[in-house]
Amino acid sequence: MKILVTGGAGFIGTNVCEHFAEKGAEIIILDNLSRKGTEKNLRFLKKKIEGLKFIKGSITNWKTVKKIFEKNNFDIVFHLAAQVAVTTSVTDPRSDFEINALGAFNILEGARVTDQSPIMLYSSTNKVYGGMEEVVVEKKDSKHYGYRDYPNGISEKFGLDFHSPYGCSKGTGDQYFIDYARIYGFRTVVFRQSCIYGDHQFGNEDQGWVAHFLISAVNNKPLTIYGDGLQVRDVLYVKDLVNCYEKAIEGIDKVKGQAFNIGGGSDNVISLLEFIDILKDLVGHKIEHQFENWRPGDQRVYISDISRAEKILGWSPSYNVEKGIEKLNEWVKNNKEII
Repeated sequence: MKILVTGGAGFIGTNVCEHFAEKGAEIIILDNLSRKGTEKNLRFLKKKIEGLKFIKGSITNWKTVKKIFEKNNFDIVFHLAAQVAVTTSVTDPRSDFEINALGAFNILEGARVTDQSPIMLYSSTNKVYGGMEEVVVEKKDSKHYGYRDYPNGISEKFGLDFHSPYGCSKGTGDQYFIDYARIYGFRTVVFRQSCIYGDHQFGNEDQGWVAHFLISAVNNKPLTIYGDGLQVRDVLYVKDLVNCYEKAIEGIDKVKGQAFNIGGGSDNVISLLEFIDILKDLVGHKIEHQFENWRPGDQRVYISDISRAEKILGWSPSYNVEKGIEKLNEWVKNNKEII
């Protein structure tokens, strides 16, 4: 089994490569190593995976992508490479478009023009649902907000409404992957992911906040909370995400051309203030933090309704919030020298 992982040295990509290499797959990574931590992740993977093939290059370069497909016949393609921050997309929308929209198109075309039919999985985002201004958010208690009318979260039936350059660019790739299944018979699956966290994540204020908060707490660095701290997300440990990918691959004939909302679901919701309380117990000291104004586009609530994935894929999270954060904390403590 030959697998291409774009963005394979990134946080999710590293976990995908490790998981499927353990199952005997031949792994080829395409990554430009532009994101913080990717060189460290690549060193880890080269030590871990015998015969790993790495190609340094960009998904925006059609010649590079086409050449990779011409030289290899892939069974599975994980398209994980992306520009990942809303804030960055606002300051540099052209690069955001080229990476997320054109990059996704190039990967699809790489398979099409070489007459291949691999299973192709696309890492999308909940931002394709836009600002969701019509959804009523209310204060549930002193520590978090919640939805008034969506107790199980947002389902795939919710209308698409691309907001921000990031939402537009990722949404473009999302729709192209679905449409290539319709038009060309491709075996594609789209995952509209919520807040994913876990090992090999080097987070920052713009993206990867769970890891950013934990790493800052371990190193006794102050945190900045934008807003009031009551905003909530459904969080999913990365090992559960990879298991979801595998379930989709196993059932590709019944799920091709479909999109799934993937996150921790309503059972794994946490606010920033609640997370700080957990961190205080984990690291054994008070977490210094300050508040700043809300940032444009920040949602007070996003929770995925994962019932469709549970029903069709036979998948559900196995790591609850506490267990997942403990696992990430263990990884951070064991890798202080690279963090």
